[in-house]
Amino acid sequence: MTGGDTPRRTRGEQAYHRGLSAEDIVARHYAERGYEILERRWRGAGGEIDLIFRHGKWEAAEIVFVEVKASKTHARAGAALGARQIAKLCASAEDYIGRLPSGLLTPMRIDVALVNGAGEVEVLENALM
Repeated sequence: MTGGDTPRRTRGEQAYHRGLSAEDIVARHYAERGYEILERRWRGAGGEIDLIFRHGKWEAAEIVFVEVKASKTHARAGAALGARQIAKLCASAEDYIGRLPSGLLTPMRIDVALVNGAGEVEVLENALM
């Protein structure tokens, strides 16, 4: 290894790039179903939200917050979402929605998108509400 690379650093970089790839796969999945991406990796009061979409016309649009989890299997990906992360995600979603003209009256949901090792997506709609 050169340039100060360590096995730990290399694993971290690989995980980061796998995460970006999974987010891209999920973004395409939603776009193919008519969702418009508003934000990627948006930072709010509680932390980062992977993807934020709008579904429908602005007057009646639903805002969809998506947490992306990737692992070898969908089950392992889903198991990686813990209570602390859920709380942070909900706080950030509330922060984001509060900045919109309709505020907390804006229709919204929080999905969890699971990506397995084959790049297949399983979406758990309204998983955290």
